[in-house]
Amino acid sequence: MPIYEYRCENCGRKVSVLVRRMGEEAERCPRCGSPRLLRLYSRFALARSEEDRLERLADEAEMAGIDENDPKSVARWMRRMGEELGEDSDEFEEALEEIERGGLDEDEETASDSGSESSAE
Repeated sequence: MPIYEYRCENCGRKVSVLVRRMGEEAERCPRCGSPRLLRLYSRFALARSEEDRLERLADEAEMAGIDENDPKSVARWMRRMGEELGEDSDEFEEALEEIERGGLDEDEETASDSGSESSAE
């Protein structure tokens, strides 16, 4: 049984309606009861192979607008990569948030590493 989306011309709401058979239309708006429904085209997902996803990520057009000197820009690009490749771990998200905050530059990382070594002595 398909689910179709409609816009009610009476109340203006967008509604989803489960119909009994393909090709059959909803009779009334489930919100206001009006028979004035306009069927909408629903969005759909397109299955792509891993190779297609990787090609898309490597496309120069996808890389446009990325400023490697701007941590937020790099994090947005990495988030798109993660979504495309199905990466949804908490650690990945935490790493992106650290990058967006500016993270540590190489000098700060070196100083914090040597500081922890000297305090351990």
